[in-house]
Amino acid sequence: MRTETLTYYFRYLKDDIRASVVVFLVAIPLCLGIALASGAPLFSGLIAGIVGGIVVTLFSGSQLSVSGPAAGLAVIVFMAIETLGSFQAFLAAVVLAGILQLLMGYLKAGTIGAFFPSSVIKAMLSAIGLILIIKQIPHAFGYDKRFEGDESYMQESFLTSFEDIVSAFGHISITATLISALSLAILFLWERPRIKESLVGRYLPGALVVVLLGVAANLTVATSAPELALKQSHLVSLPNFFGIEDFVSQLQGPDWSILSQGSLYTVALTIAIIASIETLLSVEAVDKIDPFKRIAPTNRELKAQGIGNIVSGLLGGLPITAVIVRSSTNVYNGGKTKMSAFLHGVWLLLAVLFFSAYLNYIPLASLAAILLFVGYKLASPALFRTIYHQGSEQFIPFIVTIVAILLTDLLIGIGIGMATGLFFVIKTNYHKAISMHRENGTYTIVFHKSVNFLNKALLRKYLSEVEEGSTLIIDGSKAEFIDHDILETIEDFKVTAKEKGINVESRLYVPMATSAQSA
Repeated sequence: MRTETLTYYFRYLKDDIRASVVVFLVAIPLCLGIALASGAPLFSGLIAGIVGGIVVTLFSGSQLSVSGPAAGLAVIVFMAIETLGSFQAFLAAVVLAGILQLLMGYLKAGTIGAFFPSSVIKAMLSAIGLILIIKQIPHAFGYDKRFEGDESYMQESFLTSFEDIVSAFGHISITATLISALSLAILFLWERPRIKESLVGRYLPGALVVVLLGVAANLTVATSAPELALKQSHLVSLPNFFGIEDFVSQLQGPDWSILSQGSLYTVALTIAIIASIETLLSVEAVDKIDPFKRIAPTNRELKAQGIGNIVSGLLGGLPITAVIVRSSTNVYNGGKTKMSAFLHGVWLLLAVLFFSAYLNYIPLASLAAILLFVGYKLASPALFRTIYHQGSEQFIPFIVTIVAILLTDLLIGIGIGMATGLFFVIKTNYHKAISMHRENGTYTIVFHKSVNFLNKALLRKYLSEVEEGSTLIIDGSKAEFIDHDILETIEDFKVTAKEKGINVESRLYVPMATSAQSA
């Protein structure tokens, strides 16, 4: 690593350490929950989180994205384990998926990320923010029936979350509710300039204050009023390990005897494609909220994810993607460089090795408050107002994408949003590519830019408005390209124009239109 690069990372080290601690705290229950939802060993979620933080970050070009196990893959993982017959056989598919991602990176497949419209990416962020809020409300009240997949976009999970909200009101924990309310107040207070710029605010992240407060509050209640204390199901549940040897003994590798089965390659291809798309979406979204507006090299990111999945599969971990919840938590808690993502992986490793017993004192209500705050940041009312004022061409795809993600899942919702955005692109091109004006009995049709078959209906409309005995000038000098369908429409009109006494003058100075220019 070059000296100036080291200087760059050390310049923001204080901010990155603060952010890494918060991301680490959020990542623990998510890694465990996603493993549980996937039907995989809990340890596999932790391995994926550690590898995503340490290995992927080393090879990634993104400064702020955080990688780890993704809830969006939970159903795929669950079904794949059943299809392949064992978790070890599934690990072989994870390794192969990583190899495919590595090849995709070298084939420059990462450029697809640049084709996602800004309104759709912002909608994805807002939808995830809303999902976080909906999913964390039960935990804020102490209803911790499940925390698996708390960053998932799946329809059944989303609808179940509404049921959990209703159920939460019948199982309210006074202690958890007070911890969540006080935690949220502290997080918003920490955003105020006077606190943020103070010595305490600069060196002590609000999220860490919230966690320490939650632990202290629950321990105090447990001593003074045991009947009100949080139960173990309301706390982080990290498996206990006793040193490095115990940790290493839990590692398991792939079962390579399954290489002859065709289903292995189908699963590997599915994981590679879905994980790559989610990664590209997440990286594109993180670039939108990066305060420095840096653009991550997407092909390099696919290579980094490929290496990460190879390592994760070899060690017994779940598939890895760049994940927007942890990434946005990183951004909104002051992360500046990739050091924050790297350190969060280091903290995960150290916690698993030496401190798991202590982390199990953390209330899920404290972490719920942190994620509620992140959700509010992602889906802030100010963002909705800003996009609304940008006009219907931005606002409608934005709203449609949000609703589609909430009612289906991430990829389907993005697809619907893309289709809606494409409709408005076509509509805009339809109206702005061609114009017509009339002056003293002379009609002039101007092609302002490239015109294709999508503009044919509008051209026919204008041609039908030309009155008999008048003059029509068709000016295509500004167009870089004129589609054959447009040229054919003009030629057909010239034939009927003679019968109506319409004099047609064509000015089509376009290389692609040589057949009509000569006419």
